[in-house]
Amino acid sequence: MRSLRIHPHLHDVFGEEQPLAYLAAILLFGAGVAVVFALSTGSMLADLAWWRAALALVLVLDIAAGCVANFTPSTNDFYAARPRNRWIFIAIHFHIVLVALLLGSGIAAAVVVLAYTIAAAALVNRLAGREAQTFVGGLLTAIGLAGLPLLPGLTPAMMAVSGLFMLKVLFSFAVDHYRTVPPQDGQVSKNGGHG
Repeated sequence: MRSLRIHPHLHDVFGEEQPLAYLAAILLFGAGVAVVFALSTGSMLADLAWWRAALALVLVLDIAAGCVANFTPSTNDFYAARPRNRWIFIAIHFHIVLVALLLGSGIAAAVVVLAYTIAAAALVNRLAGREAQTFVGGLLTAIGLAGLPLLPGLTPAMMAVSGLFMLKVLFSFAVDHYRTVPPQDGQVSKNGGHG
């Protein structure tokens, strides 16, 4: 499969090299989810200032595209080799609250989703190098997804995006799916040595 070297400024998103088919799938999925979100929240978006609606859609695209990108070997391996970067990535992901603030809807539910996702992702990330990591990540993601309908104030569109956000940060990103790269930033590697 033909691959493309990724510009260093985009390594945090796509890793160092991605197959063209993967890049296309990532971008099409992100754009597709943003379009579906726009269609399902049409009147809500229409009542917003154009810049708020546009920024909300960009964030939705980022959440959806990142959800898929984080499953690729290139992005996974980029962060597996840089555990500190993985912690930073988890800490800065508050997109779901920004989307809710921009829409002016479901803000309390978005804060709950964020708090659960970050806490669960931190726990899963602490299990790096252990076989239980994938199972615990999957279990915590399933619990979070099952709890979404219980949160008041979530529109169907925000519930879908909240689910993708949870999947992105908690399972797609926090789990080292391939376990093929030792850490490079001085952290203890999976076999107990230093990378």
